Amino acid sequence: MSTRAEQREQTRRALLTEGRRRFAADGYGAVVFDDVAKAVGVTKGAAYHHFGSKLGLFTAVVRQAQEDLGERVAAAADAVADPWESFLAGCRAFLTAGADPGIRRIVLVDAPVVLGWNEWREIDDSSSARHLGEALCGLMTDGVIASRPLTPLTRLLSGAMNEAAVGLAREPAEYGLDETVAALEGLLRGLRIP
Repeated sequence: MSTRAEQREQTRRALLTEGRRRFAADGYGAVVFDDVAKAVGVTKGAAYHHFGSKLGLFTAVVRQAQEDLGERVAAAADAVADPWESFLAGCRAFLTAGADPGIRRIVLVDAPVVLGWNEWREIDDSSSARHLGEALCGLMTDGVIASRPLTPLTRLLSGAMNEAAVGLAREPAEYGLDETVAALEGLLRGLRIP
């Protein structure tokens, strides 16, 4: 027999899972919050208790999707021993993840519009941009790239990669993944100490 706290957590997870599925498939505007509650077999009062509104559920889904994206990028980077190649693998993984329909629709298309630029950036800063800054700091410490002011460099590269990922997420995409990765790698090579 589970405790009330465990039941609440199960309900919260079920709502997140169903919300994420619907937001990815249908987009924010088409999702009805009460329908999400019905689909997981809870009252709309329970759904409102956990998230307050459709926007609250969407914000939690965006945070979860960003965390998943950060984990994908970290796993791709961790799979490569060489620090520079590890960094490139993480950057490639970030751009490639934009091809995932859930990441594309939730994180790259709807989140900036629904949440607004500042909140979207705050969520990105706490996951993807934080990992990018840590990777850049490590490369500077290891002498792979020249020491530079970390925050502006992180912001510049994060902005470039986010903009490229948003372009890839558009239907139809403005450009292809391969050419985007090639352009990014050319840009990043300029940071490397010869």
